[in-house]
Amino acid sequence: MARLKDKYRDEIRPELMRELGLKNLLAVPRVDKIVVNMGLGDAYTDAKILDAGMAELAAITGQKPKVTRARKSISGFKLRAGMVVGCTVTLRGDRMYEFMDRLLNVAIPRIRDFRGIPPDSFDGWGSFTLGIREQIIFPEVVYDNVLSPRGFNVTFVIVNGNTVEQSRALLRAFGMPFRKLEGVAAG
Repeated sequence: MARLKDKYRDEIRPELMRELGLKNLLAVPRVDKIVVNMGLGDAYTDAKILDAGMAELAAITGQKPKVTRARKSISGFKLRAGMVVGCTVTLRGDRMYEFMDRLLNVAIPRIRDFRGIPPDSFDGWGSFTLGIREQIIFPEVVYDNVLSPRGFNVTFVIVNGNTVEQSRALLRAFGMPFRKLEGVAAG
């Protein structure tokens, strides 16, 4: 079983129940899934970019990515409906917790000039999206094989996190290093 899954069940969930004043165990916020999305804008001109992006995302997440295609044509971007625009992976269960463990404890500390994660990237329903600028912060990616540095988005879909404060408390309990806002205690 994943280390963070055990930590959530044994330590984080009871602590959040006390902190948030919840009486039902099923009302405690939890991470339902993690969606990792990498945009590959030039993949329609060069197939090597798509192959490299998919291989890197598969190495990072431990799961084969799905190719995403454009839904409609946009002439300003020379984009036609059906062209490859990126790849995505949806992680659930033990793979999700393993990825979160590697992200929080290995990859984020390797970010250059790291000053904390912005605490304001929550949507209105409590889910959190984190932008990663370079895929090379993960040790699974071999730097010599990287064609170009690519960024990707990591979205934590949180259920029962009805408010931003509840979702932020959950991620903070997992060890998410949120940046402190000037003059306001952000978490």
